[in-house]
Amino acid sequence: MTASETTTSPATELVIAPEQAGLRLDKALALLGGEVSRARLQQVIKEGGVSIDGIVVADASRKVAVGQRLSLVMPEAKPAAPIGQDIPLTVVFEDEHLIVIDKPAGLVVHPAGGHEDGTLVNALIAHCGKSLSGIGGVRRPGIVHRLDKDTSGLLVVAKNDKAHRGLAKQFADHGRTGPLERAYLALVWGAPRRQTGTIDAPIERSNRNREKMMVVGEGRGREAITHIELIERYPPLLRGHEELEALASLVECQLETGRTHQIRVHMSHIGHPLLGDQLYGSGFMTKASRLPEKAQAALADLGRQALHARLLGFEHPVTGEELRFESEPPADFARLQAELSIL
Repeated sequence: MTASETTTSPATELVIAPEQAGLRLDKALALLGGEVSRARLQQVIKEGGVSIDGIVVADASRKVAVGQRLSLVMPEAKPAAPIGQDIPLTVVFEDEHLIVIDKPAGLVVHPAGGHEDGTLVNALIAHCGKSLSGIGGVRRPGIVHRLDKDTSGLLVVAKNDKAHRGLAKQFADHGRTGPLERAYLALVWGAPRRQTGTIDAPIERSNRNREKMMVVGEGRGREAITHIELIERYPPLLRGHEELEALASLVECQLETGRTHQIRVHMSHIGHPLLGDQLYGSGFMTKASRLPEKAQAALADLGRQALHARLLGFEHPVTGEELRFESEPPADFARLQAELSIL
């Protein structure tokens, strides 16, 4: 099936022969799926596009038996290129070469599996028209760096190829020889012992859960360096002559590298996962019961990791001007911070 097809394909049938008996359903389907990948077949199975002897089966790992009749119906293909959608954007800066957005939490940056539309790219296509850079590819026009779906804050997008090349070079250098700056505010469980510090720990994708990244030993993974500074402690260290345990704290994280989920992985690695981070902080969920009722409610309303990209600085890739932008945390983050500050 090619990307240009727009109608549902007719059912493809396969009768399981003795030599195919015992295969996983998705592997058996690969025999009739042509160029369709196993991952795509697994998704089709999950979505109800496969039946065995007339009964829909949603388990890709199910073993097939001799004589069973498999039926595969591929769903309608979607256009390869994203379309423009009228999604409100908070534009911090814009000229003919680039645009800086203050991204809200919940907005995916570019189309991917499970998020084919309703993304920042769809919004940018509507806002910028055909001016977005093509270097990023048809699914990622103009995108030179990303923020997780549930991370809010500043993000720059290139509007032409010259700007894209210049920005990409700066992000690849991670600000080591240039003016690139990226700083985030994070609300984390507990508090780091030192006021400032550096987490230098390589990261790679987990073999057990492909949605997660993990810290690995020296010689493995990709270099990942995060500089942290303790901004506030909740409650403060001392109240009168009493030393208090920190339930949570506000930390600024500056990226020296930009790996997937880097801050979330690194803060979890040192024992201070982000509040609301169910992927990397699930083991700390019971700590929420120690918070006052209003703080618990604010955390529940946040419903995501407490991470905000507050600072973005870089050299304009065409004019050479040094640009620096700051963003205040959104209301849900600020409310949680305010409730923690009165502990």
